[in-house]
Amino acid sequence: MFIQTETTPNPATLKFLPGEIVLDNGTADFPATETAAKSPLARRIFAVGGVTGVFLGRDFVTVTKADDQPWDHLKPSILGAIMEHFQSGAPAIEGAAEQSGHASHDGPDSDIVVQIKELLDTRVRPAVAQDGGDITFHGFDRGVVYLHMQGACAGCPSSTLTLKMGIENLLRHYIPEVVEVRPVA
Repeated sequence: MFIQTETTPNPATLKFLPGEIVLDNGTADFPATETAAKSPLARRIFAVGGVTGVFLGRDFVTVTKADDQPWDHLKPSILGAIMEHFQSGAPAIEGAAEQSGHASHDGPDSDIVVQIKELLDTRVRPAVAQDGGDITFHGFDRGVVYLHMQGACAGCPSSTLTLKMGIENLLRHYIPEVVEVRPVA
């Protein structure tokens, strides 16, 4: 098994490409060790030490490290953990996988919310997946779109620029009712 790595805009995050499907659909975000109980893959990566976050996509694993940990020391151990996991035959997530996606609300979405989700799904999410992350819709209130950033996007130094100059401009161009985009934790 040959696992490729790619840098991301976030210097604390690397994208690992195992050359196999990681998740059949959706994504899974594990921002801390305690959240990884259902994922044998994430638990194995957190066991390396110095890892502060694991994000699983369709064909990639994004790993975020502590600031005081150099990639030169962590990368070989993380590669080994990913390789061991795939050789074990264990699933990436045990039980029914919780699909990460847009926040659900009671009742049908308004036309504006449908348009926002459509633009996010077709224009934004594929682009940020290339960088090892995901951005999902969290809400729309009085012209403000609330988005949740995951994986390499969470804590990325350029995330504010991505939100304001990229996503906000895109949404405002197509949907005049949108006046601002804000991140949610």
